[in-house]
Order: sequence, then C-alpha cells, then structure tokens
Amino acid sequence: MKQISFYIALIFLLQSCNYFTIKNETRKPVARVNSVYLYQEDFKSIFAKDIEKQDSILLANSYINNWIKQQLLLSKAQLNMENQAGKFDELVKKYRQDLFINSYKEAVVKQYLNTEITDEDINQFYLNNSQDYKLNEELVKLKYIKISKDIINKNELIKLFKSSEKKDIASLNAKELSLKSQHLNDSVWVKYSDLISKVPIFRTIDKQELLKKDNFIQKEDSLSLYLATIKQVLNRNEIAPKSYITPTIKQMILQQRKLLLLRNIEETLIDDATKKQQFEIY
Repeated sequence: MKQISFYIALIFLLQSCNYFTIKNETRKPVARVNSVYLYQEDFKSIFAKDIEKQDSILLANSYINNWIKQQLLLSKAQLNMENQAGKFDELVKKYRQDLFINSYKEAVVKQYLNTEITDEDINQFYLNNSQDYKLNEELVKLKYIKISKDIINKNELIKLFKSSEKKDIASLNAKELSLKSQHLNDSVWVKYSDLISKVPIFRTIDKQELLKKDNFIQKEDSLSLYLATIKQVLNRNEIAPKSYITPTIKQMILQQRKLLLLRNIEETLIDDATKKQQFEIY
C-alpha cells in the first residue's frame, strides 16, 4: 500500500504540473494482480482538471482498489470456468456483431426517418386502430380547487368556482395565491387513480357517486375545503379519446415508420447483393 500511495502522489504531482504524457518504455506500474499491471496512464482520464489534491488521492485509491478486485474476480472466473470459454467467445462474437448492426441501424434511422407527424396522420391512425385502445380505468374531466377552510373570501371563491362564465374562471385563476391547489382546465382528461391520489379526501366518496356527470362535490377536513365539478366521465372498456392517447399514437406511428424503413433497407441490401453476386445459397 505504501508503494501505491507513492504512485498516487506522483500522479497528482504530474497532473498539477499539467504534464501527464508517459512514454510506453518509461511507464511505471501502480498495481499488479498476478501478471497483469495497472499503469499510471491507464487511469489518468478519471481526474478532472480542477480536482482537489485530497479528492485526487481518494479517487485514485478507489480506482486502484476496484481494479484489483475486478482482476482477482476475473482471474478466479477464468480458472473455474475454463470449460465455458468457447461459449463465452461465441457470445462475445455475437454481441460484437449485434453492436455493429444495431449501431448502423440507429444511424440510418436517425438520418432518414421522417419524424414529422401531422394531425391527419394522427386522425387516420386513430380511425384505423381505435378499437385497440379501450380504457382500463375511468377517465374524468373536471374542475377542482382546494382552499383554506377559514379563508376570508371563501364565499367569493366558491361563487367563482361554481360559475361557468369564462370571466369568472379567469378571475379564479387570478386568485391563485388564495388556492392551495387547483385544476381548472376541464378540457383535459384525468385518470381516476390520479385524481384520488392527488386529492385523497375523494377516496371517502363512493366511486359511482363521485363519477357522475355534472356532479358538484364539496368536502372538507379540519383545515381545508375541497370543491370539484365533474364535467364528463368515460368508463372502463370505452374507447379512449384521441386527445388522451395522442402521445401513444405518435410513438406508434414512429415505430411503424422505423420498422418499414429498416425492412426497406434490408430488401435493398439483398437486391443489390444479388445483382452483384455477393452471396450464394448452397
């Protein structure tokens, strides 16, 4: 360990002098496991330019210790699993091939995939596949606010909340500081599970009672008053609305385009190779 500490100090000294180029013939090891050596240049890249001396020493110590453990485990594994070497070589070969192929495919997709998705694309996909998107839980459109039970302008806030006038909703939005929490955009679909998760007091209301269209709900606890108006409800197994699954539709469209692009590339490769007589089947 004294020798390791000496080399760590040497590394830090070289680093502080902005000189860390070591010729192969003069490089010196900082650690050894059996016949395998760790050299200074093997881990110089782990140091940031502005790292403190004490941090450099800790980082180097950690790197060296981890390297030693890894080499010991590797040595033991190679000794005890020598009969698996052929299998591992095949796996490594396959992994290398897959890595090249997948990297090439990703590069091609990145360069040629059309990622522009229009409203027409979304509408057509939804029309063709809507039956595949049945809801597995209820969705609800609602307005909701939570206010202090003892707030001075409570009645005014309740009146504004109950109103369907746009100007009153705007006024309620303007009084945001008086609201502990709110959801005033009743054009957005919300999952029932998310609703009762974010507003736990609604769990005390029977589900069927809560999910009634045009239902006005007023609940309170020791500190707060909760108001909600249910605008619209969709039940389980009903077709999911397009606006709700648009993000999913976009992903599916891109995935279909990607598969089609890759299939066309593969077919083109086969056609070109056939014309050039690059392969034969015996």
